[in-house]
Amino acid sequence: VAPTPAGQRLLEHAAPLLLRLDAARADVLRLAAAPPGRVTLAVSPLAVGPRLLAALPATGVELRVVPPGRVPAAVATGGCDLGLADGLAAASDPLRLPDVAPLTVTGIGEEQLAVLLPAGHPFAGRSALRLDDLTDARWLDAPHAGLTPPAAVRTAPALRYDGTDLHALCALAAAGHGLVLLPRRVAEAAAAGVAVPLSDPRLVHRTELLEPRTPTPAAAALSARLTALR
Repeated sequence: VAPTPAGQRLLEHAAPLLLRLDAARADVLRLAAAPPGRVTLAVSPLAVGPRLLAALPATGVELRVVPPGRVPAAVATGGCDLGLADGLAAASDPLRLPDVAPLTVTGIGEEQLAVLLPAGHPFAGRSALRLDDLTDARWLDAPHAGLTPPAAVRTAPALRYDGTDLHALCALAAAGHGLVLLPRRVAEAAAAGVAVPLSDPRLVHRTELLEPRTPTPAAAALSARLTALR
């Protein structure tokens, strides 16, 4: 048994509609519930950086590291009070986030990018790299942790990593299992491999704060700390 073409089209719209319904329900519950003193913060792995660490209070926050694509839904449906999402963008451009609910989105940081190469790679001695230099290179497929090269870059198949552990991701790149694009601070902090800054295209690693229209007082206080450090 299979749906008709019209039924298949309806199914394609069903998931986003149900997600927005969950988001609306969560928004109403936030208004009706007594304001909790704790904040649950959803963050993608690469969004955990100096800015977040400086803004976190000593107590009262639960940090949930989730794949980047799940951050908007975690905030929209009420599973988390705030979210930090990240990705590639042109300087000063916003991220292309899924339209899951009316969320307030604020850019809180942009960082230079670098490619993490194994020490023996022919380009390891360069001062900078263009992505065009790496056409047909083998890139690690790490959708839950690394940054995916732009679609215009032709890549060769390599190992797929489904985890969110950045240490493991960097170790795989350093061991020659595929290249990985990272914020420069992360690539340079890796225990092995060589980080070469990206010079072209002019992209940055951008981090954005996601919050509901009616945040709890505790969430609003943490949001203010994060945005004050811009």
